[in-house]
Amino acid sequence: MELIQTIEDWAWIGWLVLILAFLVIEMLTLDFTFLMLSIGGLAGLGSGLLGAPIWLQVIVAGVVAAVLVLFLRPPLLRRLRRGEDPTKSNVDALIDLHGRVLATVSRHGGQVKLANGDVWTARSDAGELEPGTPIHVTRIDGATAVVRSDAPTAFPTEDPRA
Repeated sequence: MELIQTIEDWAWIGWLVLILAFLVIEMLTLDFTFLMLSIGGLAGLGSGLLGAPIWLQVIVAGVVAAVLVLFLRPPLLRRLRRGEDPTKSNVDALIDLHGRVLATVSRHGGQVKLANGDVWTARSDAGELEPGTPIHVTRIDGATAVVRSDAPTAFPTEDPRA
């Protein structure tokens, strides 16, 4: 019983450490999740300073954090990201970009020219592609574009007379 009393007497230090840890993590992530958790910890600290037992402090902190994460964080994120440019950039802008094969592209290498004018080393994830074949980029692996053919695949048709 003495151990529980000691924990309850010094719980405020635990709350302060938890709040500070959450604030440091929030400064690194900038996603508002850990800010909401630190405010929940502040509510737990406040309830502890008002004399609540440790189990009630944890419940108060959890409920406050959950309410803030569910109801306050989404509008804050929308407001924060309102002025962002929705245009894809860097590697994301290359995905689904069309182009043409310059040098035969196989599973091991080749070269393509994309619609934006860039020439990339490329690999095919579906067979060998001859020069001039229209392609599109499916993903980027390091400095290599992984491409697929845009040309319609010719399937043998059944002979209706057979």
